[in-house]
Amino acid sequence: MNVKKFLATICAAGLLMTGCGSDGGEVKDDSQAKIVKLGMIAHLNASEKQMEEYLFKVQSNTRAKVVNQVPVFFDNLNSMEMAIESGKVDEISTYKSVADYLIANNNKFEHVNDDWIKGLADNFCFAVKDDDAAIKAELDKVLAEMKSDGSLNKLVKEYVTDVDKGKTPPKVEVPKVDGADTIKVGVTGDLPPLDLVLADNSPAGFNTALLAEIAKRLHKNIEVVQVDSGARAAALSAGQIDVIFWVAVPEDNIRPANIDTPDAIELSEPYFKDDISHIKIKN
Repeated sequence: MNVKKFLATICAAGLLMTGCGSDGGEVKDDSQAKIVKLGMIAHLNASEKQMEEYLFKVQSNTRAKVVNQVPVFFDNLNSMEMAIESGKVDEISTYKSVADYLIANNNKFEHVNDDWIKGLADNFCFAVKDDDAAIKAELDKVLAEMKSDGSLNKLVKEYVTDVDKGKTPPKVEVPKVDGADTIKVGVTGDLPPLDLVLADNSPAGFNTALLAEIAKRLHKNIEVVQVDSGARAAALSAGQIDVIFWVAVPEDNIRPANIDTPDAIELSEPYFKDDISHIKIKN
């Protein structure tokens, strides 16, 4: 696997992953580095060892003290939470909004304050097959409108920034239009309160609220389909879904342009940005 393809595959939607920033620092000797077992959602085409090498490269380009991050892959968020509580992993890699939600709902958790994580952020967007240009164009148009009229920021405040993270978010009803075309959108439920599926399998959270607004503006039906994290790209390529939430890692001097775009997939304009965050069990 070439470097570009490897880096592309580590950035999948509904995945928990880390971005990277760089100030051009020198590569460090890691012989005495602390070892941290880092839980994350399994990447589609990258091994744990490949991810370990990548994370070391990220840290080596900052002035932070190197910590050997040893990735441990999981199929879903629930199994990852059980692993950190049982001591199988030391930390979980996720996003700030997700970390805040998990900490608010489990008083055993707290944020990790490693310097190398600070300031790292990823963009959230939609992914479609590269031959579905019409759907991408519709999504980009609606997202631009929502940014312009302030409704996107309003949803962020209501469902992410100002939400009581200690309470289960309410169900979100996506409107139905008789006789209209249907767009099937995949969710994994592994990024609450962003990508969230409730205990009764009802979609909720920010992404579903965003879909409800998009459905209104497009005058189309949107069917929310729950998919496993490991099957999200396969579900999209097989036509089981038309769209899925994706994460786009910003370009920098370590990674070439478009490394976050897997083969045969096109990404919409970003609709949300969040900082990388790690959590651990309180000392």
